[in-house]
Amino acid sequence: MDRQHNVDLSAFNTLGLDSCARDLVVYEQLGQLPELQAAVEQGERVFVLGGGSNVVLAEQLDALVIKVQSKGIRLLAQHDDGFIVEAQAGECWHDFVQYCLQQGWPGLENLALIPGTVGAAPVQNIGAYGLELEQRVHSVLAWSFKEGRLLELSAPECGFAYRDSRFKRDPAGSWLIVAVRFLLPRPWMPVLEYPDLNKQAHLAGKPDPETIFQAVCDIRRQKLPDPKVLANAGSFFKNPVVQTAQRDALKQQWPDLVSYDVGQGRCKLAAGWLIEQCGWKGRTDGAVGVHDRQALVLVNHGGGTAADIGRLATAIRASVRERFGVELEQEPVVVA
Repeated sequence: MDRQHNVDLSAFNTLGLDSCARDLVVYEQLGQLPELQAAVEQGERVFVLGGGSNVVLAEQLDALVIKVQSKGIRLLAQHDDGFIVEAQAGECWHDFVQYCLQQGWPGLENLALIPGTVGAAPVQNIGAYGLELEQRVHSVLAWSFKEGRLLELSAPECGFAYRDSRFKRDPAGSWLIVAVRFLLPRPWMPVLEYPDLNKQAHLAGKPDPETIFQAVCDIRRQKLPDPKVLANAGSFFKNPVVQTAQRDALKQQWPDLVSYDVGQGRCKLAAGWLIEQCGWKGRTDGAVGVHDRQALVLVNHGGGTAADIGRLATAIRASVRERFGVELEQEPVVVA
């Protein structure tokens, strides 16, 4: 196992935060797992890093960072009700979505242009424009450092919840996701209920998957900055879920409050709207700030640290709590 020492991770996280790893290894194939297991059993702390799009990295990581770069996509099975497609954890998520469409395996187009890797997708249970990853997961192949073996976990065993999973809830270093298997449904049906898609005139009628894919890409590019141009981690806060009674009470004071019913007497509030009403949109705080087109996105203008992002996030949460009585929860995982 080829170890690198004192590795600069600023290029390995989309927030572009200054961070240094004590040690780093690149994971590319299953044959490396026994040696990684031995390191864990010797008491070494490990941290698994995918595309770095959903993490806030401390300036110093006293850990063995496992950078996942495994590649490979294959069709495992084709049934009347769908395709089962397997992708290695190191594959770029967006490229994988596009590849599936090119092969005639639609079903992931609503999740286009989400940054990160395939292996990181189930950790966060990514979702966008009316589709959640858990709706397309067949199973996850993951190495359990606790058990020292490779497991195939069904979608229910992954413990998916809103932007959450057992891989995120379990202690850091518990799992190394090596591949994800997807069940892409046949016959294909478009998912167009989300307002931003529903109001697109060219999606009326019976749009094909490629048209939806392009529409999602266009919408995301209009709303969200490219991390390669302006460092960011995408949506920094989850849309808070509240009781509809609380939403209704808030609407009496703020009629323009944006919300989405999720059933069982609950609804999601648009976190970006709440943050914008508190005056944060476009504000800067030293090297970091809030994007001027999307208040959900925190950005690093250069030289920002995890501490800078943490202070900004804390201030935003406090102002939303004070004004609306709503608690925001951040999406990116803090790695210290």
